[in-house]
Amino acid sequence: MSTKAERTTAFIIETVAPVFNKHGYVGTSMSDLTNATNLTKGALYGNFENKEALALSAFEFNRNLLLTAIDEHLSIDGNAINKINNLIEFYKKYDVFTLNMGGCPILNVGIDAQHNNRLLAAAAKETIKDIEGKIALVFESGINNGEFKLPVSPLQFSKQLFTIIQGAIAMATLTKDRKYLLNTVTYLDVLIKRELK
Repeated sequence: MSTKAERTTAFIIETVAPVFNKHGYVGTSMSDLTNATNLTKGALYGNFENKEALALSAFEFNRNLLLTAIDEHLSIDGNAINKINNLIEFYKKYDVFTLNMGGCPILNVGIDAQHNNRLLAAAAKETIKDIEGKIALVFESGINNGEFKLPVSPLQFSKQLFTIIQGAIAMATLTKDRKYLLNTVTYLDVLIKRELK
């Protein structure tokens, strides 16, 4: 059973995660955080060393939600193609999945933190590598099971696939038009079938 202090820390992280994700590290003020949590500045700093530590914990919270969802979609029963298709179905509704998070944490934090918070930028980059690695393992499994062959290494193919997905997310976010995401991710079905021989 968690202590009151642990529950308070968890509440703070869960509450401020979408605030940081929407407004960015620099764009999020302490008053934004105190308003969201209904806690004083002192209460926030009683649980976190500084704003940077809180922002990093908030990103880790959103990152874990995302990685858990990806794991769930890649761990279904079936062959590698079924798993990749299931992941693509997840990304067709990615904007809905990330709505309560304040948008895509990789895109939002990754871009926002590039020039003002090296720890957050590194955490976003690490998340990208983690996701690419998870996808690559599925492709590698498909190759090892004789399901298909790839024109490049599983990791390279995964990087290309994820680049297309993140590009679609960026375009849908910037234009506020989810068709960029839906149409691009739907096209991945065609692309994957063509490339997997």
